Amino acid sequence: MQKLRLVFAGTPAAAVPSLERLAASGHEIVSVVTRPAAPLGRKRVLTPSPVAQAAERLGLPIVEAARLDADATARIAASEPDLGVIVAYGGLVREPLLSTPTHGWINLHFSLLPAWRGAAPVQHALIAGESETGAAVFQLVPELDAGDVFAELRRPVVADDTAGTLLDELAVSGAELLADVVDGIADGSAGASPQVGEPSFAPKLGIDDARLDWSLPAAAVLARHRGVTPEPGAWTTIDGQRVKVLELSPAGASAPATGLRPGELAASGRSLHIGTADAPLEVRRVQPAGRTGMAAADWWRGSGRDGVVAE
Repeated sequence: MQKLRLVFAGTPAAAVPSLERLAASGHEIVSVVTRPAAPLGRKRVLTPSPVAQAAERLGLPIVEAARLDADATARIAASEPDLGVIVAYGGLVREPLLSTPTHGWINLHFSLLPAWRGAAPVQHALIAGESETGAAVFQLVPELDAGDVFAELRRPVVADDTAGTLLDELAVSGAELLADVVDGIADGSAGASPQVGEPSFAPKLGIDDARLDWSLPAAAVLARHRGVTPEPGAWTTIDGQRVKVLELSPAGASAPATGLRPGELAASGRSLHIGTADAPLEVRRVQPAGRTGMAAADWWRGSGRDGVVAE
């Protein structure tokens, strides 16, 4: 099998398993492209991306670029790559960079294409209530996530999946899928097929997308909560104050016997329940503004807010 010179582009933690897997393969990573260090946390400490930290640990050359402009293209071209590999870099690859590697670029994307093209495929799949998701490796083309697919993996969505836990799992299994495709390109056995079906799109989620709408059915509220956990982080307002909803689940046997109006909160034993359009849910953990996470029922009992409705 031919040994390929790879340029790897990625930024968040979800891209790290792919970088580590390729670094352990028989191929050579000649450049790692990632977005610049960003201020994180309350103290806004300038912090390298997870991919930059992994590349430094692996002793790989790093190119920090906020976008893949002429300067970044020149630096990447200087490494003479055979193949570009991109996993959640956070920017578009355009010409002439798209054609710079001999074999072009391939992308590991966390959906079953053409479903959920875009920046937040896992989140949107959960919000939509999909029963199955997965990952795909495809040939990068100018149109967003539209290239021919080399390989995919499928995974059923289960009740306790959140965007965070599901993405963590797909990042690991997807890394193996990606490495197999790279090997196939190296030995000439890889083949790609056009995407089939109507595409759907998954734009990046903002804080407004994470607000829970209690007027919807319980299943839809739970789906959105799972899709925005941990980021941007589900929330609601109570007495005009924003409260993060860290854990939310179907109501158990302790749910109130009488129905709750949408958004109406009621403590029952050591549980806190909230009404939706059709069935109550249990609020298990919350984080009020300026405080740490805590058991929702304990917070509610100490708040003196009986009769208040979340919005």
